[in-house]
Amino acid sequence: MSAAALRAGAILTVDLDAVVANWRLLSKLAEGAECAAVVKADAYGLGAGRVGVALQAAGCRTFFVAHLEEGLELRKAIGFSSRVFVLNGTPAGTESEFLNSVLIPVVNTAGELAAWRDHAREKGRSMPVALQLDTGMSRLGLSHGDVAELAGEPMGLSGLSVELVMSHLACADAPAHPANGRQRRAFAKLRTVLPRRAASSLANSAGILLGPEFRFDLVRPGAALYGINPVPDGSNPFRQAVTLSTRVIQIREVPAGTSVGYGHARTVERQSRLATLSLGYADGWPRAANMSAFYKGQALLFAGRVSMDSIVVDATDCAKAPREGEFVSLMCREQTVDDVARAAGTIGYEILTRLGRRFARDYGRHAALAA
Repeated sequence: MSAAALRAGAILTVDLDAVVANWRLLSKLAEGAECAAVVKADAYGLGAGRVGVALQAAGCRTFFVAHLEEGLELRKAIGFSSRVFVLNGTPAGTESEFLNSVLIPVVNTAGELAAWRDHAREKGRSMPVALQLDTGMSRLGLSHGDVAELAGEPMGLSGLSVELVMSHLACADAPAHPANGRQRRAFAKLRTVLPRRAASSLANSAGILLGPEFRFDLVRPGAALYGINPVPDGSNPFRQAVTLSTRVIQIREVPAGTSVGYGHARTVERQSRLATLSLGYADGWPRAANMSAFYKGQALLFAGRVSMDSIVVDATDCAKAPREGEFVSLMCREQTVDDVARAAGTIGYEILTRLGRRFARDYGRHAALAA
């Protein structure tokens, strides 16, 4: 165990082999379309640098981040042999940073497009861009009117090298939703008036599973890379990429009638063995996710409310209970990130991205420390 792990209250193990295996499966499902990787939000909390290096070694050559700062950090890790697109575009005055770090902005507004075009003219050189189209999500992207104006302006893309034309599906996690077909048709129609040499991209993780007509030239998986089920009502073909294990910091025997935790939300009905875990909502564990920890395959039910830095679990019925200093698992084979999300009334994306920075992190093969 590393020095950081010895000091830590909890350890997040990231299985880079699983991330790579998921990317390869997505590449196969994409059936000829290029498979990129979305590593925004620090690769959904798993570490963009480590994930980016592993995926690039496996053959991934296109990455997406949300912010310029994320792109700058990713470049430090992966170098300059792959493309990096920045989804939230170009803050005013940052054009030179994009160019110096070979980052490609995803342009979302007509004003942003004009500013980038003016900068290209000022520099007297071609500037790479991606164009995002709003096909029905009403979040980011050029409107139908913006695209019509652009199509009618011969110099609208002067000085710009359009690398990608993209949009984003709002309802891909619900395969039967009629919005999916509407967005695909809208994208295909708008695409015809924009540069044909640019690649087209519509599908996120769930969109890849909708069928070949959604995949176009490039697909942009994020959640599925990290083992999240992109279609919650269906089976999950992707490998879980994280294990979260936490240290037992106290064991106590309590008599029947003892109340536990804030608000005395639970009172034990028998003599019980309680274990306090060194992890809480300050580490990103949802306060609403009142679940179990696992020790050697045995479930230890939460025995009170989740606190800021700790959780109490009931180890009374464990044939072999954990001892102080040992680790139990909160995300593992028995309890996936999607299970935690359901218990918290949210989605796996939020669970992973909110995981705190107090964990020790171990990058290697997926192995629960308490197994």
